[in-house]
Amino acid sequence: MDFTNATPYEMLGGEAGVRSIVDRFYDLMDTAPEAATIRRLHATSLKASREKLFMFLSGWTGGPQLYVEKHGHPRLRARHLPFTISARERDEWLWCMDRSLNEHEMPAELREFLRGKLHALADHMRNQPEG
Repeated sequence: MDFTNATPYEMLGGEAGVRSIVDRFYDLMDTAPEAATIRRLHATSLKASREKLFMFLSGWTGGPQLYVEKHGHPRLRARHLPFTISARERDEWLWCMDRSLNEHEMPAELREFLRGKLHALADHMRNQPEG
C-alpha cells in the first residue's frame, strides 16, 4: 500500500480515529465472552491498557511517537513475556481488534493492510507452545 499522500494515522482520522479503535477494542475485550481469557490477563481497570495501546498505535500508524516518548522503545515481545500467550490469547486479541477495525470507517485497502500487520504482530507475541 502506498502512503505517499497520507499516513495510516491520518487515514484513520488522527488522534480521534486511533482513540476510537482502541476504545472499541477494549470495550469488546471487557464485555465479550469471546475475549474472556485475555480479559483476565489485564488489570481490573483497563484505563492504563487503553492509554498504552493508544500511544503505541499512534506512532505505529505514522502519527506522534507518544509511546516511545513516554516509555522508550516498545519492546513488545519482552513486555509481554510475563503473560501466558498461546494461540488462544492471540486469537481472542485478534477477535477484538478485527471487529474494532471492521467498525471503523477507512478504505478497505487500509483495513486489510492493518489487519495483516496486526495479525503478524499478535502471532509474534505468542510465548507458549501449542499443545
